[in-house]
Amino acid sequence: MPLDPVAYQPYADPDDFIREVTDLIWVDRSISYIRENYEPDSIVHGAYGTSTTRDEVIEGSLMRISATPDRVGQAEDVIWEARGDDAFLSSHLVLSSDLHSGDHSRTIANCLYRRGRMVEEWVVRDSLAGALRRGEDLDELARAQAFRGYTGSWTEPAPADPIARGDSGARPDDHRSEVETVIDMIQTVWNDRDLQKVEKFFLRDLVMQTVGDRLVIRPEGYRRALLRFLESFPAGRFEIRDIQTNYDVRYAGLRVAVTWKFVGDYIGVPNYGPLTGRPIDLLGISQFTFHNGALVKEVRLWDDIALRAQIAGMRGDEPIGFSNIY
Repeated sequence: MPLDPVAYQPYADPDDFIREVTDLIWVDRSISYIRENYEPDSIVHGAYGTSTTRDEVIEGSLMRISATPDRVGQAEDVIWEARGDDAFLSSHLVLSSDLHSGDHSRTIANCLYRRGRMVEEWVVRDSLAGALRRGEDLDELARAQAFRGYTGSWTEPAPADPIARGDSGARPDDHRSEVETVIDMIQTVWNDRDLQKVEKFFLRDLVMQTVGDRLVIRPEGYRRALLRFLESFPAGRFEIRDIQTNYDVRYAGLRVAVTWKFVGDYIGVPNYGPLTGRPIDLLGISQFTFHNGALVKEVRLWDDIALRAQIAGMRGDEPIGFSNIY
């Protein structure tokens, strides 16, 4: 079913819509446009929890823009997929760079737009990258934030068949073979811990961009990066919450975006301070690129400072304070 232009007017298509609207708000500083762009009761699931009002998006955007006036962001990828005939779900990978210092970081915002208006969003930022460059104390940063917690769809059980339907609703059955490959990889490598099978799914010359602005190459690098994360939550599991696919030569062909939730008790290696024995609830997004039917690239993001804040709150060493969901 073709997508009705009402979903992205007055722009050429959803890709153009996402890039231009984001520039209007974040580069041209038209913060007031959020009132036209978001529904009043729009929902945003961020690293620190869920917000349910457009006003909080406006306030949060203003604070971020004011705090980083020299940063400019632009699209590295927009993976969009229809949700019915008047809506689409986009996965927008944004590369932000400081015009003076060149410091940079990435954000992925997955946005559900219906008839040109935002209704629900899932957003993750690589806050770790800047903190590491500035030499900041990561635990001190975390203790200054308050993890609010999630509500709404993020608290519901994971979709039973994410090929057919995700948190954003029913999806078209596009690129099924590649989607099945990604799901199989997540189950086999991430959840079943058969790390040898990385080479079954990825080409030898794989590249992964992940938190802390880290670049990982080759299957062994991929295995070590996964082990480094899992060692703190050794029994944790990844849930697939949503999927979208898109083919566009502008972005190197076929890509598959996955919104995932990781839940696991903090009982392993104490990389985030003293152990709590309690579960974390982590929002993450990955964007996969295919070449000749195999995976060749992944961008995998979550907010590591927010994860530390969540754990600090469980220990009771977190001050009660404001955290910007957006």
